[in-house]
Amino acid sequence: MMRWLSQWWRGGTAAVEPASMRDAARLAQLHGASFAHGWGEGEFEAMLNERNTLVHRLRLGRRTIGFAVSRIGADEAEILSIAVDEAYRGRGLSRTLLMTHLGHLAGRGVRTIFLEVEENNQPARRLYAGCGFVVVGRRERYYKQPNGEQLNALLMRRDLS
Repeated sequence: MMRWLSQWWRGGTAAVEPASMRDAARLAQLHGASFAHGWGEGEFEAMLNERNTLVHRLRLGRRTIGFAVSRIGADEAEILSIAVDEAYRGRGLSRTLLMTHLGHLAGRGVRTIFLEVEENNQPARRLYAGCGFVVVGRRERYYKQPNGEQLNALLMRRDLS
């Protein structure tokens, strides 16, 4: 009883579910708050309409607090973006989101997943490594920051089979 009450008080239990068009504005808001070059609502609407793109939202109670987006090609997929509202980071929710998203990709026949991450983004690197991703490459000066600085990207891979 106390666990249920505690979860209710904090906003409910976390759920990962397919995103829909009505989520596009919130997903754009989350992306803009998480990345230097945020995607707009129209970009999310376009991705939500693509058959080869899988978009999940992370919901806590009634509030969408995160998302994951992947593009699928044959038996491979690339995670294009994953984000969790800053107020909810550090609670293991991104791991729940990512692992559930990977399970859905596997269910669609995906055997290999790729992603890129800023080399200096230690929280994201720890998340991906903890979920079985390994570094397989590096792209020099790949991410351009608002101040003009260019940061390296690491290419990571995980096999699902």
